[in-house]
Amino acid sequence: MGFWSDSTQKDPKRAYRWVLRVGTIPAYTLKKVSKPSFTVSEVGHKYLNHTYYYPGRVEWNTVSMTIADPVAPDMAATIANIIKSSGYSPAQNPLDLGTMSKQKATTAMGEQIEIVQIDSNGEDVEVWTLVNPWIKDVKFGELDYESDEMTDVEIEVRYDWASLRVSNSPFEGGPSTDQTLWAESGGTSTPGGETGS
Repeated sequence: MGFWSDSTQKDPKRAYRWVLRVGTIPAYTLKKVSKPSFTVSEVGHKYLNHTYYYPGRVEWNTVSMTIADPVAPDMAATIANIIKSSGYSPAQNPLDLGTMSKQKATTAMGEQIEIVQIDSNGEDVEVWTLVNPWIKDVKFGELDYESDEMTDVEIEVRYDWASLRVSNSPFEGGPSTDQTLWAESGGTSTPGGETGS
């Protein structure tokens, strides 16, 4: 029986029940976030008048976030400091030779970002973990005399891959289970699926 007709079943996932766990950005300032997505490339092979397709590489797409920009904490300053901690600083003299690096950029973001969907009791039902995330694009919003909206900061995040952990009951009356996809549970995942402590 479907969730729409059985009040004893859990509610479906709702778009407004979520939290984002990301570095020094307070969860309550987040307004919107896109879930991870990926594209599988394709390779075609032509034979006579036929074309056969084979799956190629998986490429994870960027994740975008919209963040409210209050005065305290100042999100524009927070994002600017993340970029600064990533290694960016305008050169002031010939000895300013430092540049951004992946290690500094991922550390500045907190090394992992979790996009968490919760149920009506506040329990996790779906957790996306972005591995090795760093900021790719920042927009500090626009000002408009005709608008009384709060200003926002929009950021786009690049990452290597994402793991997905879900909690559900696979069948009626069955126990709740945790299932992790694209990563082993209990350790730091690597692209090969191996884990380390």
